[in-house]
Amino acid sequence: MRKHVWLGLILLFSILAACSSDNSKSKVTDDDQSEELADQGVYPLTGEQTDERVDKRVIAVMVNNHTAARPQSGISKADIVYEFLAEGQITRLLALYQSDLPENIGPVRSARSYFYEIAAGFDALYTYHGAANFINKDIEESGIDYADGAKYDNDRELFKRTTDRQPPHNSYLLTSGLEQLLQSKGYATEMAIDPLPFSNENRDEGSQVSEVTITYGPNETVTYTYDLEKEQYLRASDGEASVDKETNEQVALENVLIIHTSHEVVDDDGRRDIDLTSGGKGYLLQNGEQIDVEWKNKDGRILPYQDGELVPFKQGQTWVNVVPEEPGMVSVNE
Repeated sequence: MRKHVWLGLILLFSILAACSSDNSKSKVTDDDQSEELADQGVYPLTGEQTDERVDKRVIAVMVNNHTAARPQSGISKADIVYEFLAEGQITRLLALYQSDLPENIGPVRSARSYFYEIAAGFDALYTYHGAANFINKDIEESGIDYADGAKYDNDRELFKRTTDRQPPHNSYLLTSGLEQLLQSKGYATEMAIDPLPFSNENRDEGSQVSEVTITYGPNETVTYTYDLEKEQYLRASDGEASVDKETNEQVALENVLIIHTSHEVVDDDGRRDIDLTSGGKGYLLQNGEQIDVEWKNKDGRILPYQDGELVPFKQGQTWVNVVPEEPGMVSVNE
């Protein structure tokens, strides 16, 4: 009997060791693929090529989108921007930078849980200015690398306050101070990450549309107009062009992903819980066409699918609008 027991234990340990080895190989393979793409000079968030090695840390910045904060600085340079409702009917932005990091980004605004969940999916440094105590605690316990501008108000090398706007619409991130911050906190300054899926092939599976308007509230609308000559979507907020304060360039995008998901107000201050895991319907705008998709959360990233297959983005910049299921108003002009 004892001999059979030992044989069983030996077999069990052999199986566990094999599984551990397989998992280790899988992780090494994923890391190797990211390193290979970094060596090839492909930006993982835009799919565009460069002669340089691509291993800069992704920087995720909470950007204020209140009317008093417009136009924003550095917004036209972001690889990807995620737009969510904050409190009331005002949206807030999470801008992700890697291929092009402008000198000034902002105004920087306070944190919300669903924003740092997105940042974590890209192993980004999550940068914000202030938060409720319980949100700060959640961020600290999440393990994500972060920088809270409220702790650097007097550090003119990392954040600055301007005099042309009133708080909380005047805090800006100075990206020249990021390397010192990363090193001082023991955060990685270089990181090869898994790329998003990209293809420049025209799928010809959507319906042609020239303009799409998203209504978040009576005084909060977003409009994307397709420029046939530029082959890009030009963005506007509340009827005015979304321009970069530093360059006066209008935000122009190759991809717009609109997803519907449930929103629930969870406290008296109007904070929301937004479902980023269950998936649901969405629309992907590319090449002047609207493709009906289903969005899924894959390893912390919101991605479009059709008939169970991943739909690639077009090489270039992307804006993701997260819209409530109700009323979830999206109007289309063909």
